[in-house]
Amino acid sequence: MATSQQDKLTVRRLCALKKRGERIVALTAYDALLGRLADECGVHLILVGDSLGMTVLGYKSTIPVTLDQSLHHTAAVCRGVSRALVVGDMPFMTYQVSPEQALRNAARYLQEAGADAVKLEGGAGMAPTVRRLVQAGIPVLGHIGIMPQSVLVEGGYRIHGREPEEARALEEDALAVEAAGAFALVLEGLPTDLSARITQALTIPTIGIGAGPGCSGQIQVVHDILGLFEDFVPRHAKRYADLADDIRRAIGDYSDEVRSGAFPDKAHSFE
Repeated sequence: MATSQQDKLTVRRLCALKKRGERIVALTAYDALLGRLADECGVHLILVGDSLGMTVLGYKSTIPVTLDQSLHHTAAVCRGVSRALVVGDMPFMTYQVSPEQALRNAARYLQEAGADAVKLEGGAGMAPTVRRLVQAGIPVLGHIGIMPQSVLVEGGYRIHGREPEEARALEEDALAVEAAGAFALVLEGLPTDLSARITQALTIPTIGIGAGPGCSGQIQVVHDILGLFEDFVPRHAKRYADLADDIRRAIGDYSDEVRSGAFPDKAHSFE
């Protein structure tokens, strides 16, 4: 049975979860199948992350992901999802040039891919862009802390906000993004106490990844929790399955049976 419009999660309903003290469940997905499965499991927010560069496209970072690639995968996820809020993750240099550039590209996520919102990285410096998008009717999920698109400038990945000055700057970033109209904020790679303070200071929900239990909700990369991505396992990721081994075993068994002639047998053939 198709999901009714009343069942569809909206940004307003997502924000209400924080007010009721309910934890927000968020997860990445990059295709219709995983999007549908996450949706069926009650995930509130599905992010078509630019992490698809590493998990799906074989890149070493998120930097090479293009707008067209992101739109392609976002549209696929939207075709599989009927209830969850789907957010398209705007790739590197698709929104940093100007608010007008961001507006043109963000609109494509809603018009062409069918997404419900977009995500972009940045704090106070990105607030004018967030405000421009929201004024035009495009819901925005903010993102501060570790920002993968800035990894070259940072010289790698590190926890942000351990020093008092940087912690204060992150708190100011969070307030600026909220004031600009973002409906929620991803906190990535922050100390637990700082994430909790930011969450308490904001009206909008925070969604943590490597930011401790004090956030309004949590997000993980689906390939990490399923044990599909094996290049490395982030400390913040908990593996709930080891599907890479299961897939190897299944493909290995199939290969052996084809080589031996055991497959296809009569049960898998036609008269």
